[in-house]
Amino acid sequence: MTADLSTPSARKDFHHPYEPYEIQQEFMTALYECIEQGQIGIFESPTGTGKSLSLICGSLTWLRDHQRKVFEEEVSVEAGDEPNWIVEHARREKTQTFIEHKNEFEARLARIRAKELRQKQRYVHGESQTKRIKVGSEDTTLDSYDEACFVLDDYDSDNEGAEKKSIPKDLDHGGLSTTSRELMQKLGLISEPLPGQEHDMALTDETKIFYCSRTHSQLSQFTNELRRVKIPSGAGPGCAEEGNLPVWPVTEEIKHLSLGSRKNLCINAQVSKLGNPKAINERCLELQQPKTAQALRCAFLPNKENETLVNDFRDYTLAKIRDIEDLGLLGKKLGICPYYASRSSIKPSEIVTLPYPLLLQKSAREALDISLKGHVIVIDEAHNLMDAISNIHSICVTLSQLKQSRAQLGIYLQRFRNKLKGKNRVYVTQVVRLLDSLAGYLETKAANSKDKEAIVGAGDMMIGKGVDQINLYKLTRYLQESKLARKVEGYITHMEEQGAPSKEWKRAATTPVLTHIQNFIQSLTNPAAEGRFFYSKSEEHGLCLKYMLLDPTFHFKEVVEEARAVILAGGTMSPMDDYTRHLFAYVEADRLKTLSCGHVIPKENLVAWPVTKGVDGTAFDFTYEKRNSAVMIDVLGNTLSEITKVVPDGVVVFFPSYAYLDQVVKRWQHASVGSTKDIWSQLSVQKCVFRESKEKAGVDDILSEYSKAIDTGKGGLLLSVIGGKMSEGINFSDKLGRCVVVVGLPFPNMQSAEWMAKLEYVKKRAIERGESHGDAKAAAREFYENACMRAVNQSIGRAIRHQNDYACIMLLDRRYDTPRIKAKLPGWIRSGLRENAATMPFSDVTDNLRAFFRAKEAP
Repeated sequence: MTADLSTPSARKDFHHPYEPYEIQQEFMTALYECIEQGQIGIFESPTGTGKSLSLICGSLTWLRDHQRKVFEEEVSVEAGDEPNWIVEHARREKTQTFIEHKNEFEARLARIRAKELRQKQRYVHGESQTKRIKVGSEDTTLDSYDEACFVLDDYDSDNEGAEKKSIPKDLDHGGLSTTSRELMQKLGLISEPLPGQEHDMALTDETKIFYCSRTHSQLSQFTNELRRVKIPSGAGPGCAEEGNLPVWPVTEEIKHLSLGSRKNLCINAQVSKLGNPKAINERCLELQQPKTAQALRCAFLPNKENETLVNDFRDYTLAKIRDIEDLGLLGKKLGICPYYASRSSIKPSEIVTLPYPLLLQKSAREALDISLKGHVIVIDEAHNLMDAISNIHSICVTLSQLKQSRAQLGIYLQRFRNKLKGKNRVYVTQVVRLLDSLAGYLETKAANSKDKEAIVGAGDMMIGKGVDQINLYKLTRYLQESKLARKVEGYITHMEEQGAPSKEWKRAATTPVLTHIQNFIQSLTNPAAEGRFFYSKSEEHGLCLKYMLLDPTFHFKEVVEEARAVILAGGTMSPMDDYTRHLFAYVEADRLKTLSCGHVIPKENLVAWPVTKGVDGTAFDFTYEKRNSAVMIDVLGNTLSEITKVVPDGVVVFFPSYAYLDQVVKRWQHASVGSTKDIWSQLSVQKCVFRESKEKAGVDDILSEYSKAIDTGKGGLLLSVIGGKMSEGINFSDKLGRCVVVVGLPFPNMQSAEWMAKLEYVKKRAIERGESHGDAKAAAREFYENACMRAVNQSIGRAIRHQNDYACIMLLDRRYDTPRIKAKLPGWIRSGLRENAATMPFSDVTDNLRAFFRAKEAP
């Protein structure tokens, strides 16, 4: 029997810091049940509905309840034939040991919190602070590097027995494969096992929640929300109430850990100043090499001598909730590397926050010694999860990178050719030939092709002299174990720091390009069915080769199979078909759970229209074939002009692409509106007009000027792009987004080589599952439409950010009035759609808009 959530007594207390909304209660209840039953949940809760707090309270309440159950199981004693008093005595002994151990740990953390509070109070009162531990000299350099450290170690055999010998002892511990370590270089997140880490083996790997999101900014926001929550102790009050046994407090601080890459956590000034994640990663590893002089090695790396600092770092980390910046400061204060020391806090943590790459890539989990077995995985902002997995395992190399890498290898060989022996000489020659072959393919066949992009077979790229005879698996293993890329790039960097004058040395010092090429070479060994190779030509990147992962299922399957439960959450998860049909196609239906929450706003605070006709009655058809007509663009401008007359404050318009936005603006700046004024000038009379730029820089400036224009009372019109910088992570609340207009549907180019490959793959998988060719074609169409609508829904979600917010949403295209497209909108948008809006003359639409805002502005 299902409990009636409308009855207060039937509701579970999730310890929400505020009185939760009804949809928050529904969300937390469904989340709790999903974790308890070991399911896979797909949860949609619009931005502004308190999704983060719902995730925190629902999951942590389950975790503490689970800890209580585990405690009760651990202290229980089988009665058997023993007298009751013996059984009770054994139970009490186990209980006391458990509680004393926990209280000792909690007391240690409490002392740290009290110490930090006293330090803060002294600072507030202007008292001097305790002298910080010196974190290293700024002028330490690698100028005294012995060139011998760049020479390749002997590599004498290809057989499996010798393979083990070729791996340096310092890199062959912790159970990590060489492949896993080298794969980590792709993201600058490689990490060697922590020296002196054996004591961590005694720590229990507590059941925990791994919370994952795209950026450290989003993780920091989540951490701030986490600080608001107080959850009762896992063992709970009353569990040790008999006798004079010690009992812990009713509430217990949440043990949280933030994980990040070297770029976020490195405290060595000479390394962190490099800026580029791959360069930081390479330099860090160079400083740990056995041949590196002791004086040049990183002073902050954990070792046997500073194990106490590692333990202190762990306790300080768990004593209070800290974000990634706090861990960096803590590492500086203690004089210990927070990147390496932080993993000592993983096992005793209750909740670990980390960015996508650290969770989604197996090699990253292995390097951090993260086990997902029996734990709860929460992936937030999961609307782009499948794309994120594919992007992590995809790679692109440009012709300039290939040439640069070849030039670096040439410089290295000029210096060390005579020191290469045996297999080193053979394999380095193979690398040179392969680089020449890849570059040659781009300079000949790709450059001379009429197509801007096309699918390429792996064999087509290997046309150079003797390249087709190369065993790519052995070559890849050699690159991983010999660390050729690291040696070459280390030598190049060393010579640059020595001030080598030749033009050959001119390069971006922070780009370890050969490591990047190595990852592309490794992709040549991937199963053919899993991905595709392409070449492309563009003004931005020139000629390039790409490897694209087509199916993210395999790479995410291990996460699903190891974890107790997996939760995908987001503000705009609709349409959800792709997750069930593609990412979780192998999962039994009864293990999947979906929930789409409504919004917290009153129903009258949102109005949405599929606007099928413009101000003059012209049908809005922004298909690729028809959207470029001057008539269509002019009608769009006239229609927006009428909307801006009615809507107060800020209006945000999303276009399907930057190219189309450029075309529209160019036309508007020359087309009249039945008078002497062009459309652009007419719009500028109504509101200050701003336009998103494709360039990364300037976003904050545009948003600032847009906000100022609204504050002055003139109002603002912001022209943006779906999938652009304004369509995700930007908060257009209140006056900043009183109206969101979506122009057309941003369907990807179906004729592009990449999308042709994706759709062909979807059809192939459907046929393999036993579906008919007709059903397979329909599945590909569904996949294509869903990609478009996820982008639309993400843009729409920029408006309505809290309970008292209000806005109108206008979807300009006849296709928005079709059942297929309507069904792919989020539930909270569908519930706000005006009935019969498509048949209204545009004058009725503006009348309704005027009435809507008049009602909102009424006292």
